[in-house]
Amino acid sequence: MKQENDAASRKQGETLKTGRALGAAAWTIAFLGLTAGFVHAQNAPIRLADRSFPESVTSTNDGALYVGSFNLGGVTRITPSGKVDAFISPGAGGSRSTLGVLADQASGTLYVCSNDLTGLGVPSPGDGKGAWLKTFDLRTGAAKGSFALKDDKSFCNDIAVGSDGTAYVTDSFAPYVYSLKPGATALEVWATDPALAPAKDGVGLDGIAVGADGYLYVTTYIPAKLFRIGLKDGKSGAITELKPSQPLDHADALRADGSGLLLIEGAGRLDKVTVSGNDAKIEIIKDGLAEPVSVTQIGDVAWVAEGKLSHLIGPNKDEDPGPFALKPVALPK
Repeated sequence: MKQENDAASRKQGETLKTGRALGAAAWTIAFLGLTAGFVHAQNAPIRLADRSFPESVTSTNDGALYVGSFNLGGVTRITPSGKVDAFISPGAGGSRSTLGVLADQASGTLYVCSNDLTGLGVPSPGDGKGAWLKTFDLRTGAAKGSFALKDDKSFCNDIAVGSDGTAYVTDSFAPYVYSLKPGATALEVWATDPALAPAKDGVGLDGIAVGADGYLYVTTYIPAKLFRIGLKDGKSGAITELKPSQPLDHADALRADGSGLLLIEGAGRLDKVTVSGNDAKIEIIKDGLAEPVSVTQIGDVAWVAEGKLSHLIGPNKDEDPGPFALKPVALPK
């Protein structure tokens, strides 16, 4: 999903301000094709902006969808009625490229992973360095907070929120799961283990979700693995690698789904995961997706974001990625 390169130069001054405006305009204009009569229940793909390279999607109980962008930054909101707005403008709150997004209705917070990706050759709005967890008001979009990941080489990937309101964050370039307790002013390393470390020059921790059983679950992208972390009284417990019923290929986003989990595999699959002991039963719900990166659930439909990131930072970057969309997938009963 992500790769490393040497640092690239950034545009500054008025060019940067113009880029922010153009980024917001690109999102808004591209979404105008969605009519006001659109309803998610129609289960039709939602067309996204050309070359917007979405990296994460989240939703609220009313059916609104929130989508970040690996290259344009910002967060676009799509309501069930089809109204579209640049809910978080590119560069707002000091944000850069927007990766993981998570709507937490209990606290009225939209959590956003922000990263400076110029080192990957990806220009983005803003000029801040490093990896950050940003928080925004879920109702107004106003910036609320900004929290740095600890290492210069950190990479903020995705977020989950526990029942007590604590946010947990994965770092793809270091073996850290961070926590941010309600009212805290800084992230803390909550769990770490050599098993969570990325492969050499690769991507480690990725997806994260709090299961119905109260455990925290995380994936590593390369090698593709699934782990369970004990979670009791806000403290981390044993870190256990689970044995999947079939090999995983680029394990990416995780979301809680009833008594199980929804898992995205970058190789093109949406899976249902059922954990029993140290075993993880993997059932493929949908195959053949185009480089999927994230999923969110509204009712009995999973909305999958196809990132196609190999066309931006990978071997296909000289090829046309084609149209981008959120794909609806009916979930098994």
